[in-house]
Order: sequence, then structure tokens, then C-alpha cells
Amino acid sequence: IFKFLGAISVDLGQDKIKPYLPTILTPLYRELNSNYAEQDPTLKNLSQEIIELLKKLVGLEAFSLAFSSVQKQANQKRAMRKKQRALQTVANPDIAARRKLKRHKNKEETRKRKIESLRPMYKAKRHRSNALKDLAMVE
Repeated sequence: IFKFLGAISVDLGQDKIKPYLPTILTPLYRELNSNYAEQDPTLKNLSQEIIELLKKLVGLEAFSLAFSSVQKQANQKRAMRKKQRALQTVANPDIAARRKLKRHKNKEETRKRKIESLRPMYKAKRHRSNALKDLAMVE
């Protein structure tokens, strides 16, 4: 998709690409700004190359305006999601408690995995997952 975006932007040219610049920059910015553990470095390099290409094609001023608008929009979305999550903890405490328990369980499993990788002889006790027992309603 990134290659397609680059090809389309070159094909359209400087004047026709300007209205579509924020739309093109959104996935590129998302890829550059992401911090996933299993991120593909080739995608990041490709997005950086396409951004450089767009910078040369459109000009620094127009590119900067579009990039800053995309950046601002992403930050607003992030802040809105954070605010909704905070409101949800107040409105639905049971859902928030369930999320907190799940996060705690994941953190515990991560810690056990880390210990096992550092000390191969040590085997951490793991919770045995019985699918039917986990699905049952506990009162």
C-alpha cells in the first residue's frame, strides 16, 4: 500500500496531490510513530522514503502544514480515547475491574516468561487454563 501511495503521488504530480496529502500522510505517520514490539523495520524505512519523496514533490511548506495537521489529528484521537477510557472506569466499574485483572494477569505471565528466559533451569508456576472452567459462571 505504501508503494502504491508513493506511485500515485508521483503520477498525480505536485498540483493534483496537494488536496490528498493528509489522506496519504495518515498511514505513513501511523507507521513512523508506532512503537509495537514486532514492528517490521522495512515498513518504517519505506514510509520514511515516501515521506521524503512527498517532501521533494510538494515542497517543504505544504508538506509541513499537512504533516502537522495529521499529527494534531492523531494526538486528538489519542487524547479522546484516553478520556473515554477514564470515563468508562467511572461509568462501568465492573468492566474496568475486569480490564485491570486481565492486565495484571498478562503482566504476571510476562514476568514469568522473562524469568524463564534469564534462568532456563527455573520453571515458573503457570495457571492451568481449563477452557470450560474459565467459561463457567463463578458465584
